[in-house]
Formats: sequence, C-alpha cells, structure tokens
Amino acid sequence: MRTGAEYREALRDGRKVFVMGEGRVDDVTTHPATRAMVEQYAAWYDRHSDPAWTDILLTPANAAGNRVPWAFVPPRTSADAIAIGRAIQTTTFLSAGNITHTPLYGHLIALGVLTAAQTRDARPRHAANAMAYRDAIARTGRFLTFCGGAAVVGQRMRPDPKDRVAVKRVSETDKGMVVRGRLGMHTSPAFAEDVYVGALTGLEIDGHPAGFIVPVNAPGVTILCRAAATRDRDPNVSPLSSQYDELDGQMWLDDVFIPWERVFAVDPAPEAIPRWLRWHHLRGWLAKAEFTLGLALALTDAMGLKQNDSTVGYVVDLIAEVQMVRSCLTAAEHDPEFTPSGYCVPNHAHLAAGGISLFRARQLMSEILRIIPGSSLVVAPGGGDLDMPELAAGLEEVFGGGGYSARQRAALLRLAWDHVSSGLDGRESAFELHASGGMPGWRAWLRRSFGDYNSLANGVLKAIDLPMPAIDVAGIGTAPVAPRRTPPGG
Repeated sequence: MRTGAEYREALRDGRKVFVMGEGRVDDVTTHPATRAMVEQYAAWYDRHSDPAWTDILLTPANAAGNRVPWAFVPPRTSADAIAIGRAIQTTTFLSAGNITHTPLYGHLIALGVLTAAQTRDARPRHAANAMAYRDAIARTGRFLTFCGGAAVVGQRMRPDPKDRVAVKRVSETDKGMVVRGRLGMHTSPAFAEDVYVGALTGLEIDGHPAGFIVPVNAPGVTILCRAAATRDRDPNVSPLSSQYDELDGQMWLDDVFIPWERVFAVDPAPEAIPRWLRWHHLRGWLAKAEFTLGLALALTDAMGLKQNDSTVGYVVDLIAEVQMVRSCLTAAEHDPEFTPSGYCVPNHAHLAAGGISLFRARQLMSEILRIIPGSSLVVAPGGGDLDMPELAAGLEEVFGGGGYSARQRAALLRLAWDHVSSGLDGRESAFELHASGGMPGWRAWLRRSFGDYNSLANGVLKAIDLPMPAIDVAGIGTAPVAPRRTPPGG
C-alpha cells in the first residue's frame, strides 16, 4: 500500500480541474476547495500502516507472515466479503458517510470490469487486459472512480437521435481510439487518478458494448466539479463540511486517446459491473445511518432527555431502521452469490431490500435528528461566539449545565446541524437520488434478483380445495426495465 504522501504527490500530475465558483484549480493538494479532501484520502492510505487499524484493514498473516489490504482482495468466500464490508463501513463511519468513494471502491470497479470481460463472448484480450489492470490497481493502490456514461441534458436535446450520446469515437488506429464528448456526474473526479466510463455511452468494440478507462490527467481531459458545499470559516462550526466534500463533477473529453488495453467488452446497459458497488453503497449508507443514530443518542444525553418517552420513541425508530439494514447486509454476505470465475458477490436480493428500506427512511431519520435537540439546533453558537467576552457568560448560561459546558453542548449541536441541515447534507441527499440508480434502480435490481415468484404464487394455491391453473409470474423479474429517461422524440 502506498503512503498518503505518495498519493498526494501523484495528484500533482498536470490535471486540468475547475471547481464551479472557484475557477481553475492548479494544485488540488493546496487549493482551499480541494485540500481538505486530499488530506482525507491521504489519511485513508496511511491507516493501512497504523497498528490500531491492522486487524480491520489487513488480512490475517499468510504463511510468510505477510498481510495485505482487504481493499484490494478479490472476495472468494463469504468470510472475505464480511471482512471487506467491515473495512468499508468502519472507515466510512469516520466521515459520517460522506466519503463514499475510496481506492477500495475503485478496486471493486476494476473487479467488476474483469468479471464482465471474462463472461463476454469476446476476444480473450479483453479479459487479459482487465486482469492486468486489476492487478495494477492492487499493486499500486491507484485510485479509480466510476461514471456510467449516460448522455447529459444538452446531448439528449440534440435533434438527431444518433447524436444523443455522451461520447463518440472520432478515430482509431492499431494503438487505440480517440474519443470526444461530455460525461455527466460522478464522484471524486478531482481526487481520483482514473475514471471508468461505462457502457451507457453506446460505444461498441468487437460487436459488444464497451467501457473504457481514462486517466484524469490525460491530454484533452477537463474535470469540472460542482461548487463546494457552503461552510463556515471556523471548522468547528462546520466539522463535516470543512473536511469531507467529495466534489462530484463532470468530465469533458476533447479528442482523448484511449489505448486498446484500456477498452473492454462488457455487459449491455444496465451493465453488471456495479455488482459489488451496490454493496459498497449500502455499507456506506449504513455507516451514515449509524452515525445519525449515534448523534441522536449523544444528543438525548446532552439535552437531558433520556427519561423522555417521546424522545426514546424517536431513538427506537432510528434503531429499527439501522437494524433493518444491518440484517439485510448480514444476509447478503452470509448468503452470497458467485460469479462463473468464482468471485463472491453479496446477494443482491438482500442488498436491494436493504437499499429500498433505507431510501424510504432517509428523510425520516434526518427529521428525527432535527427534532431531538429542539430549537437549540438552530441557534447553537460556534467557537468564535463562545470566545467573545460580551457573549461568553450569557452563552454559558443558555447552553451549559447538566454536566456539559456550553462549548461541549454546542459542539454536538453544530455536528448535528452539519450532518442533517447543511449544504453538505443537501448535496448528499440529492446525489444519492441519482448516483446509484435511485429508488427506481434499486427496485429494478430487487425485481431481477428475487427468485421466488412462482414458488410463492403456486404455494398459496394449496390452501384452496379446488383444482387451480398453474401460475407463472416469473416474467415480472425478467421483463425489461423501462429507461429512467427518454430523449425528446425518442
């Protein structure tokens, strides 16, 4: 595993990055809009050499005494999946669920590309190239992120249906292809080193849908990130926003060369490459839900509400939602599926049920965390306010007491505010409505993954003392899923 310092240095690679509202970012490691996030990713790398994290982030020692990062292990067993899931969730909890993409996520992308290439009836070089790239990810720790490749709004408005695509192939040689286009929202493009672009572009290779990998610093690549989440200059007022803003963005390709060894025959859209990514998403969402529950418990104590029946009822509601997703993940990892090449995949029927449950509960959980502290959440002071001589005594009187100083209680309130009422929270909520397919996507995955349509439907017929026709409703799971967006005139 490389160090955080090595990762930081790798980002000084000539990449062309813009942040809306900030302009051109010449060095993402030092610019105020990006510096803090770089440091968080550097810390992710460095944890792998921290003895306190060894048993969570590294495999047990092999016969030679060596341990490797779970982040780059292809899961072969249920035990592997459980250990990798724990690594995902434990590190994601540190950021209250806001760091959703790490090099571990990138490795799961590379593993999905490899699996897709292995199962396509295409030339063997696609699988060989995908294996070589996956091995390189594991060897170097290089950071890969994901873009589905769907057309953005301006492209969908083009009059000619043939032009309603995100990317077009401009030319090709025996070395590779040159592409041009505009790619929509994906996460951490300013901080990753490579981007996998999925089959939603409509590109084909060897008669199969194609995905490709492009370096962020390749000539002709421009990264355009959304505006940074609004945050206070005092990091104590914005404890999450000041550290964990991944800056989702777009990638523009202007005659970018892609070598053939980075072009892969994959699955038709919606491709199966995200098979492990949905698991990662749900692990991350659970980390955020657990952080919400933890904050609710801490505020219940800080606000003197441990004996208040209404508050305890709200806390139990949060516990129920957290426990539901924990149960789904436990089922998914203990009852996995396996790819033809033997990789272990957490069961999608269980994952999808957990994702749908949490989608429904997200706003409720945030609302409960706003309710528990009452109006104090709205007017909680920051560190600068508490330091003002004219206000210090009065704020201590208002917010102190019951074993907490005003500064301690205000710190909890500011953390809760940043978690469920800030610009960062708004970004996260809006992002998750779309990035992983949203509720329609998770419903579609459950629909395709559920395997008991006919057995249940015909099972109830045994309770009727009449001859009944056999029921066949398996088509519910196999019927094509309607696209989420239909281009004008398409």
